[in-house]
Amino acid sequence: MSLNPPITDWRGRRAWIVGASSGIGAALADALHAAGAQVIASARSADALQAWAAAHPGALALPLDASDLPALDRAAAALLAQGPLDLVVHCAGWYRPTDADLDWAAWEQHRTINLDAGLRLAQAVLPAMRARGLGHLSLVSSVAGYRGLPHSVAYGTTKAALTHLGEALHLELAPQGVGVSVVAPGFVETPMTAQNRFRMPGLITPEVAAAAIVRGWARGRFLIAPPRGFTAWMGLLRCLPYSLYFP
Repeated sequence: MSLNPPITDWRGRRAWIVGASSGIGAALADALHAAGAQVIASARSADALQAWAAAHPGALALPLDASDLPALDRAAAALLAQGPLDLVVHCAGWYRPTDADLDWAAWEQHRTINLDAGLRLAQAVLPAMRARGLGHLSLVSSVAGYRGLPHSVAYGTTKAALTHLGEALHLELAPQGVGVSVVAPGFVETPMTAQNRFRMPGLITPEVAAAAIVRGWARGRFLIAPPRGFTAWMGLLRCLPYSLYFP
């Protein structure tokens, strides 16, 4: 069952990816460009973005820092002035292992990039999508937001809130023809997961994750969670009572 309007033909569509310089965002930019979309890639790494755009004809590099919320507003306004946006992806993320001794600065960094930037991006682009009755917003969350996990006081909390945001937006926007999806991958080989010092089950490459995400958009899915085997098991943890989950 399709919960969103399926996107099967990317030719002529404009896709803006915020957080596109590495990891899943960079792989998505490659995949969508190869499928025929005009990709606008945003991230802090201006040189990396310019090099990528030079190697991908028709693509646009739009450097910005996702933690600079007014910059997100300005970038969205500039892009919308040039034409409609068919897909907007919030892929910027921040992760540092955090425990119960969490300091406020660490919390603010996680919240600003993982959550506030996603909400600010939604506020900036959704009015134009609602006016058209067309468009898709995708929020890259994580299975770390499914339930409380060790060393994830800040990251898991902000990702859980981002997933909730996507669910709430979908309820309101689906009747208006605007798609909203949440991407909740498991372990993906990225600079963020390279910090982990434990075995990561089901580890996949960004390219595998990006291919699964594009398939999810084509099938009109709301929740896209590669790799499905691992994330399905993680999803089952949400059904356990606390008396079983905590032990």
